Amino acid sequence: MANTPGAKKAVRKIARRTEVNTARRSRVRTFLRKFEEALTSGDATAAKAAFVKAQSELMRAVTKGVVHKNTGSRKVSRLAAQLKKLPAA
Repeated sequence: MANTPGAKKAVRKIARRTEVNTARRSRVRTFLRKFEEALTSGDATAAKAAFVKAQSELMRAVTKGVVHKNTGSRKVSRLAAQLKKLPAA
């Protein structure tokens, strides 16, 4: 258990950051799921719109430090490849 004032403060800080990061990660997953649903429906315009939102949210998570830069880029690249496979995108 933390017994110095600084360590106690660090524990509180970590708890707050964990909560925020969990919410951000969940938000990213929601946008990715919406993109997947638009892909499976076959609607190219909806998929394109969902891709733009998912890409934006992923890159935001990168800037906030929730996701590593390369991980975000890789995920965006894979989403773009999936979108490209969709006819008339």
